[in-house]
Amino acid sequence: MPISWRAAGCCAFMTLALTGHTLAANPDDEELTVRLGSEWRLVKNDQSRDIRTWAKLEDGKRYRSFKIEVQLDADLDTIARVLFDFDNYPKWFWEVREAKLLKTVSSTEHFTYIVHNAPLGLPDRDVILHTTIEPATPSRPLALVKTHSAVNYLPAKPPLVRMLAEETLVRFSPMPDGGILMEVEGYVDPGGSAPIWATNFVQRSAPYAIAAGIRRMVKLDAYRNPGTAPRYSLGRF
Repeated sequence: MPISWRAAGCCAFMTLALTGHTLAANPDDEELTVRLGSEWRLVKNDQSRDIRTWAKLEDGKRYRSFKIEVQLDADLDTIARVLFDFDNYPKWFWEVREAKLLKTVSSTEHFTYIVHNAPLGLPDRDVILHTTIEPATPSRPLALVKTHSAVNYLPAKPPLVRMLAEETLVRFSPMPDGGILMEVEGYVDPGGSAPIWATNFVQRSAPYAIAAGIRRMVKLDAYRNPGTAPRYSLGRF
């Protein structure tokens, strides 16, 4: 059973408190303690699942940015069915308690509402995401999905803390072997008062979990052979 954000956050805090600088002896834990620079630093390289994640700390930002690369054995329609099936986000997206579509602006633009579980002892977070899609075409074999936080789209819902940022740029491009490469660059600011160790731990762990989750979901028959078009299209290569 996947470890929860709450339990993971608690474990991370206890590990940092008990082991201090000795944490760096484990390569996977070293990334939590080594100060990041402005260049991408490899965090995880899972060759068996074709998943790679990176992190960096950009000037002027409170928290680290992340990057993901994962190869998906699926076509664009299958990926779109997973990506835009918001009701099922709790089954695979990182610590999502609730997700729902708020408004469809057009076939390439929408607003969604998401509630994330927070680490133990911290209030849960919510975020409104404004998403735009640039579908792939035969002449431009690249699909783009961009999200940014629409902080004031809905009134605050205490005790939930409104996230200040959950920004992503997702690229889908064809692979020579027929699969699709998903590349994600993003940044998260949880808002409110959140210890940097907790946010950094989440931003280290969440990208890999999300990549593994979508990789698992696109293999399900419910998304591969549903007999229906996706809610929003990623286009065609």
